[in-house]
Amino acid sequence: MKNIFSGAAILCLAVSGTASHAQLSNVPRFQLGVSAGAFIYQGDLTPSDIGSYRTAKPALQLTAAKLFSRSLSLKGVFSFGALQGDDSRYAHPEYRRERNFYFQSPVAEVAVQGEWAPLGTNYRERGFSPYISAGIGYSFLHVKRDYSRMNVAYFGAESDLMPRLAEDAATSPPRGVVTIPVSVGARYYLNDRWGVSLETNYRITSSDYIDGFSRSANPSRNDHFYSHTVGVVYRIGKKNMYGCPTY
Repeated sequence: MKNIFSGAAILCLAVSGTASHAQLSNVPRFQLGVSAGAFIYQGDLTPSDIGSYRTAKPALQLTAAKLFSRSLSLKGVFSFGALQGDDSRYAHPEYRRERNFYFQSPVAEVAVQGEWAPLGTNYRERGFSPYISAGIGYSFLHVKRDYSRMNVAYFGAESDLMPRLAEDAATSPPRGVVTIPVSVGARYYLNDRWGVSLETNYRITSSDYIDGFSRSANPSRNDHFYSHTVGVVYRIGKKNMYGCPTY
């Protein structure tokens, strides 16, 4: 029995050495994360192509991932926060403060994303590990729009804004939307368990009513949103992935 045990130990050392040579570290294969940051709305109520940083709202993100190889993993992402857009925050172009549209909505999102670490660093015990990911998600919304502050006289009787606004008012905003989340980020592992993370997660949607407005604003482009977050990660599970016997 002692000889069998010793033989198994020698075999494990050989396998571990091979894995070490291939830059595979003996780390847990499950990873949890919690991060905080901001949701950025990108839609009809902002003149900037990069979205409305002036109305950024707090965001919280939870992740649970399974590492399948040095480069590939699959993660579930749960995000919570809010979106807001406000014409009155922009003085240029001038008409925005006269139109004065406003909306806000809480957001609760669940998503599944495949993740790729291009440098093959999923099993790294310490150091820098960049990644990109994409998947599918669903965001629950409760949109509250407000056009009561609009200066109707500014646009004049010949403007087609009011008929288009009537079309929007007759259309109920979505209570939820399917999203395609695309992320880019990086982790820095402090040891085989703990690390810190930085991520930008962009959500592509198929709806132009996330802000409650379309026909009266910019019907040619859908609304989107994204988040910037920083957080911590913790790897859990059996560290001894080779199943080696211990004395």
